[in-house]
Amino acid sequence: MEIYPCCREKIDFVQHTILLVFLLFKVFPTKDINSVQEQYFNRYMKIPSDATPLSKKLLTINIIFLISVIAFSPVVSCENYIQDNIEPVELTIQDQELDLLRGEHYLFVKATEDVNSFHIRYSFPPDYNYQVPIMLEILDDSTAELLHYKIESDSYEPNKVVNFTLGSLEKDSIVSIHFYYWVLVKNNDYSDLPRYVKIPKRFELPDETKLWLSSTDVVQTNNILIKLKAHELKGHTTNLLVLAQRIIHYAKWHRYPFYCIQLWLGTLKGQDALTTLFRNGDCPGRSHLSNALFRANDVPARVIMATPHYSFWFQMHFMTEFYCPGYGWILAEVHNAVVPYEAKNQIIMRICSPQDEDNTGFDYFFPKMTGIERWIWIDNDNVIPYYKDLNEGSKVNMFPEQSLLTDSVTTQLIFSLTEMILMLYEQYLGSNLNGENLQHFQNAVSYQKQAILELKQSQDPDEYLSRMILAYTEYQQISI
Repeated sequence: MEIYPCCREKIDFVQHTILLVFLLFKVFPTKDINSVQEQYFNRYMKIPSDATPLSKKLLTINIIFLISVIAFSPVVSCENYIQDNIEPVELTIQDQELDLLRGEHYLFVKATEDVNSFHIRYSFPPDYNYQVPIMLEILDDSTAELLHYKIESDSYEPNKVVNFTLGSLEKDSIVSIHFYYWVLVKNNDYSDLPRYVKIPKRFELPDETKLWLSSTDVVQTNNILIKLKAHELKGHTTNLLVLAQRIIHYAKWHRYPFYCIQLWLGTLKGQDALTTLFRNGDCPGRSHLSNALFRANDVPARVIMATPHYSFWFQMHFMTEFYCPGYGWILAEVHNAVVPYEAKNQIIMRICSPQDEDNTGFDYFFPKMTGIERWIWIDNDNVIPYYKDLNEGSKVNMFPEQSLLTDSVTTQLIFSLTEMILMLYEQYLGSNLNGENLQHFQNAVSYQKQAILELKQSQDPDEYLSRMILAYTEYQQISI
């Protein structure tokens, strides 16, 4: 099987990771290794006396998968790596919450003139941090003539988009694409977050985070009023987490009655940080203001597009992520003044770059509400997204489908396998497959759907793993 070089490198890395998980229990001397090995063996390899045929089948599949991983990995380099780099470590297994989330999108577009075929690029959940997508599913009630679609990398990694190609439309016609995306989340409740983290100096920050210290069209970090408010909120504290609480609560609650009046009258306007400082704002404005206040204190912060679970449909939700030295990026739900915010509460759709902040659009319900980062791009000016009232027309929501408690080793195995299959799925989705290759792809997608169904119906991850391993073996048989 031929794999693009960038994909091949990532797949080899994940394959080695999975292989090392198994080698770990044989070659790593730790004081608790017997209990670890016994737990892993009992979960995945041991066949009890009352085992069902399904359990034996799972054992066989795991062994086949292991052999296939070894066969498709550079064994010599792996052996050299193990000999040269493995050092004794203590392995601990912790409980880990694993959540299956389903995002549902209704995308309607309207033609203002007769148009030929065109493209719509729509944000797709990235493989990022605590989440990994499983697959995209187009539903049968879609009315658009969908000629082609493919998941592609966006300009800033790890962002992804779905590139839909639609057929010609007549003037005033409205068509829809109704789709799901399924995402696994290993929840982070931030229980391991220290109570005190020193506010960093700019020179102490990793270079890759400094991108989100810049001043942009909607995050006016260098504005004197923003700087004064940032200095006031910081006060005498040196604790980043205290500063974060102050910023997030201020962005939510300052001039809140004025925001309620604007929302009731439908007079919401610009959502840039400076306007929000004076008028408060909706979730984009509060995200921009909190970002500006963080950045003015030399703390990298960025806008996050997400789909949380609400009791109502919506367009898109905006959140804030700030960088915590020694820990990583921490998510804040600024619209509800909660920081930190657990990973299981939303699917992240896009990590906004400063370029996104300099290329904003407007709200589809409040025309004067400008300064909104984009999640839809259409390459024909005569086709526009169609929003009506969030009952009809375009709308989104997220639905938690399953939550289970497993161990950290199992979770990592599930994530590694899902990430590897996602790369293969993205590579072959929309490719010109035929004959046996097409059949293998269809079989693989069918196994992915079965894996999702098994996880929805049961809190036992074994069946999810077995179906995903079958999907992997089908993808491995595609030869291009």
